[in-house]
Amino acid sequence: MKLLSEHIEKNQSGSVRLIAQEPEDIWHVYNLVQKGDQLKASTVRGVKSESKTGSVTTDRVRITLTVSIEDVFFDSHACALRINGRNIGESKYVALGQYHTLDLELNQPFTLSKPEWDLISLKRINDACDITQQADVAAVTMQEGLAVVCLLTQYMTVVRQRIDVPIPRKRRGSTTNYEKGLKRFYDQIYRAIKQHVDFDIVKVVILGSPGFVRDQFFEHMMAEAVKAEDRNILNNKAKFLLVHTSSGHKGALEEVMRDPQIKARLADTKSAQEARAIDKFYQMLNDEPDRAFYGYDDVCKAAENGAIGTLMVTDELFRAADVPTRKKYIQLVEGSQATNAEVLVFSSLHVSGERLNQLTGVAAILNFPLILESDDESEP
Repeated sequence: MKLLSEHIEKNQSGSVRLIAQEPEDIWHVYNLVQKGDQLKASTVRGVKSESKTGSVTTDRVRITLTVSIEDVFFDSHACALRINGRNIGESKYVALGQYHTLDLELNQPFTLSKPEWDLISLKRINDACDITQQADVAAVTMQEGLAVVCLLTQYMTVVRQRIDVPIPRKRRGSTTNYEKGLKRFYDQIYRAIKQHVDFDIVKVVILGSPGFVRDQFFEHMMAEAVKAEDRNILNNKAKFLLVHTSSGHKGALEEVMRDPQIKARLADTKSAQEARAIDKFYQMLNDEPDRAFYGYDDVCKAAENGAIGTLMVTDELFRAADVPTRKKYIQLVEGSQATNAEVLVFSSLHVSGERLNQLTGVAAILNFPLILESDDESEP
């Protein structure tokens, strides 16, 4: 994401002009826009015209519109964002108040205006525009006949390719068909890695599987790379990390992120920091439950007592349709920061965020035990 200009008033109203440069930037914009905001962007509109002979033609014209946002649609697989709203600016082709849908495009500047820019939105812009915060982990989970190629960014676990190859069963006295099927499977994974992994950015490529599938694939890939003199693979051999998983499905990444070997290799990434925090919470919930709170009401009471050491919140809560709900979580974050708590905003599209969502989306590790009186005990 590139910030072109920023105009924020003292009352926190104002606008920012941005360019989405990567697909993940579209995810950031999705988390920024809210109903009632105003978006100014380039779009294409079908314009009908009638000739002197009465024939009607439709031309597609590129125009710039400003809409008051009413609905937002995000496709997580394609990283596509559609924003629907009423036109609020003068236009030759679109009347005031007429509905139009903007498809946010990469490398096209847009201006987002808000009546109030809160700290969560401003922090997201800063993070998105910081080149050091970009994705640097790739992962391939596999089992015989199935592989999933993912990129783990700071905010998302993006499935780049799913590979399904039928592998014939071994027959007594002959394994030829089985071996041919396995080779086709490994060749497809090899090609997918070459296509989707940018070794100039990626620090680690995780290969995870049950049994010895990962080891056999790695040997196959390196042998093929030697034959083809594939320097891109050979020069980055040290970046591949082989770990055990229970399956070849995407869900196995949750196990991967808990692996101590992985944590050590990814110690400086945000995803590893979040994985450590959620692991610590579950451990605390088991060992010292009076220091592990989840759910808005209990976490809010902990914040009121200045007890929070680490606050974990999913970004999904800040996309609440109603302003009061959104504001109460922002106030929770601000109140926790005021007592020097560490605040981690998890992406709901990341494996760690999915785990946090199972705990209502908000949880806290406390600095000291806190016993809350139940409603029954508080009654006279």
